[in-house]
Amino acid sequence: MGTLDGKVALITGAGQGIGQGIAFALAKEGASIAVLGRTERKLVDTCAELVKLGVRAEPITCDVSKLDALEPAVAKTVDLFGGVDILVNNANSSALGSLLDIDLAAVELAFNTGPLAALHLMRACHPHMKARGGGSIINMVTSAAVRWDVSGYGAYAASKEAMRSFSRTAASEWGPDGIRVNAVAPHAMSPGLKWWTENRPEEAAEFVKTIPLGRIGECEEDIGRAVVFLCGPDARYLTGATIPLDGGQARWS
Repeated sequence: MGTLDGKVALITGAGQGIGQGIAFALAKEGASIAVLGRTERKLVDTCAELVKLGVRAEPITCDVSKLDALEPAVAKTVDLFGGVDILVNNANSSALGSLLDIDLAAVELAFNTGPLAALHLMRACHPHMKARGGGSIINMVTSAAVRWDVSGYGAYAASKEAMRSFSRTAASEWGPDGIRVNAVAPHAMSPGLKWWTENRPEEAAEFVKTIPLGRIGECEEDIGRAVVFLCGPDARYLTGATIPLDGGQARWS
């Protein structure tokens, strides 16, 4: 028996990286998974691996930057699985660069795929979670806003801080409905971070030196397993929090 038997999880960006790691971890605890992302082949391949774990998994092709496609994606999840208990807002585009030089179109995309997409999905899932007696929402954020030097990360950090604000607000407003909402700020070996470590090894090595645990996290073992805890019964009194899964690097007040 898994701690999440009978639960249905909708995970964005679940075809690779952190989203995929979370999907594997939740599936190993018995959750059925709606695997949402842009690239159908990655979704189908991920679902095939999830099915091997003995759970139901369905691919849902959706670009989270297309805000009008998000409510239909939730409706499809409910139609396929009968409801939704867990929402993980993981997919998000980055916008990096100084405030004077950054491409404003990239900033707009970061906000569309981050806080605005998260809000759309949270609102769409709310009535279904409420009808099932509650649920758990996890919004993936970042420690960039509390870096020692935020230069070059301002727009990215701002989009993620907006997600933190939505998380805290939803936790306050939806607590009476039995819906818990938490944010997670991870470091993990996603495809983007793997590319960075392989192509800028010296810079990556200096980055790792700032992590007290001395390594970058694993998508499933370090991030996914923590999300299992947050979605499970042992965390039933935890809501409105930001959980730093970064090996102790960032200083959160």
